[in-house]
Amino acid sequence: MNSPPPSGERHTAEVAPPARLIALGSAALMEGFSLIGFETYPDPTPTALEELLRDLLQGQQGALVVIEQGLVQNPGRHMTRALREGARIVITEIPPLQQPVHYRSRVDRLLQTLLGASALELAHE
Repeated sequence: MNSPPPSGERHTAEVAPPARLIALGSAALMEGFSLIGFETYPDPTPTALEELLRDLLQGQQGALVVIEQGLVQNPGRHMTRALREGARIVITEIPPLQQPVHYRSRVDRLLQTLLGASALELAHE
């Protein structure tokens, strides 16, 4: 049988705030993300991207960050740290709206490095 805590004391479980849903990329691409409830940052500068990631790293809140591929070509210090840590802040790349067939993720590049240039080619029968 559980007895109540002594008067004046309360035991509360710490509840983490909900994860933020954040999208960064071209204005046209961000329209769709705003419709489904993401915080959007259309056409962000590299400085704005780094400031956002710095704030996320310093805070305790989780986040799913969707970033248009071109914005991660030359990652800054905070982007590199967030990609390396990868637990509380999940970063995923998406292709540009006008060039989805040219999309190459970091995983694609890693597989090609490990398995060779033909690792991702489709077998033709």
